Amino acid sequence: MRRILPTLLPLLVLALPSAAGGAGLSQAHGFAPRQVLVKLAGARGADVLTLPRGARVPAAARELRRNPHVEYAEPNYVATASAAPAGGPWDPDDPGILGSSAEASPLLGDWAFKQWNFLPYEGAATETLPTSPGGVDAVDAWRNLIDAGRPGAEGVVVAVLDTGIAYRDKGTRFRRSPDFGPHQFVPGYDFVGHDRYPLDENGHGTHVAGTIAEKTDNRIGLTGLAYGARLMPVRVLDREGRGDAFTIAKGIRFAVTHHAEVINMSFNFGCRKRVPVVDEALRYAYLRGAVTVASAGNLGSESCVSPPATGPRVIAVGGTTEGGCLGSYSLAGRAIDVVAPGGGIPKAGCPSVSARPIYQVTLRPESVGEFAIPSNYVGTSMAAAHVSGLAALVIASRALKHAVPGKARVDEVARRLRETARPLGLSPLQQGAGLIDAARATAPRP
Repeated sequence: MRRILPTLLPLLVLALPSAAGGAGLSQAHGFAPRQVLVKLAGARGADVLTLPRGARVPAAARELRRNPHVEYAEPNYVATASAAPAGGPWDPDDPGILGSSAEASPLLGDWAFKQWNFLPYEGAATETLPTSPGGVDAVDAWRNLIDAGRPGAEGVVVAVLDTGIAYRDKGTRFRRSPDFGPHQFVPGYDFVGHDRYPLDENGHGTHVAGTIAEKTDNRIGLTGLAYGARLMPVRVLDREGRGDAFTIAKGIRFAVTHHAEVINMSFNFGCRKRVPVVDEALRYAYLRGAVTVASAGNLGSESCVSPPATGPRVIAVGGTTEGGCLGSYSLAGRAIDVVAPGGGIPKAGCPSVSARPIYQVTLRPESVGEFAIPSNYVGTSMAAAHVSGLAALVIASRALKHAVPGKARVDEVARRLRETARPLGLSPLQQGAGLIDAARATAPRP
């Protein structure tokens, strides 16, 4: 970094206010104040260069890029969680109470009346198992995994890079979500608080983790798609759901180094922002055999499919509704690989008006230690979680040729998800290969 300092000297005279202003992270899709991520030619990675007060971050980055010894220089851009607004916080027909052994319905499959997203999309409905045009057929996928001897993707490690997870009790404030098992977590890290306790203070990360691997057959709450998987909580977003590129890159590398097989990223940077430090971490994940999944972003928060969904070897996910239509929030672009349930209102022209959200157990609004089943979680964040859960199921199933982790397995998982997806009659720019089909994706090869 010493060779860069002389380049910065002309910037010291720039006494104009920084575009980010203030302390901490800037507003959504801005950048961390006074920080430029700089990588020198030949260096293993980037460093954070802190600018003098008054220096303009974009101008400093441009000036640094003129230095022939600088491989790249970019603002430390900020990403935000990719959940779209969905009206009121509670389902008007549901008090949001968690089931327990004393009050749970005696009906087998009671979860199915909320979790339309996991249902079969065709066949005859029963009293305990309805069908849903927007479902991914988790039921038959679960049978495939039981037959493979790995129920619910037993043993597969999924890293959830997010606001943290309510994964353990700590002090008088934090509580483990009652629908997670005490032994289903592997050690993670809090890159926001800089400690070993990546606990959720927002609810987004716990909700995402619930879709991936919430427990089943425990007569509490709902279920997760890969209910036998192990979760690695990696906190890279703060209590407001924001995180900077340098922190996110460290989180990706941590997950890979600690043997995560799938990495879920339900957040997005701004449209067309360059985040090479994150792209480098994603390439590292690919080379080490970790499947990376990211939300495409939501219209209104983003204006185009944006990083990390556009990053190297990342499975980019759009969102669909209960009626099997594209969500009104779901962005279109060449990067889209597949779509998955995100809930919410469909785009105009959809024949179905069904618009329920994605239900999972998570924190009550404004409460860290209390849990409920809110109905305000909609968006590509939720859709990405489905794909991460399915990726874990596919890895544990008999559907792959390459059992040994590595690049070939990453490619095969992505290919399997695309080849078995259900086309919705939309443009590939909108649906990619189509809506994921968990049953087909996990079916054993002949």
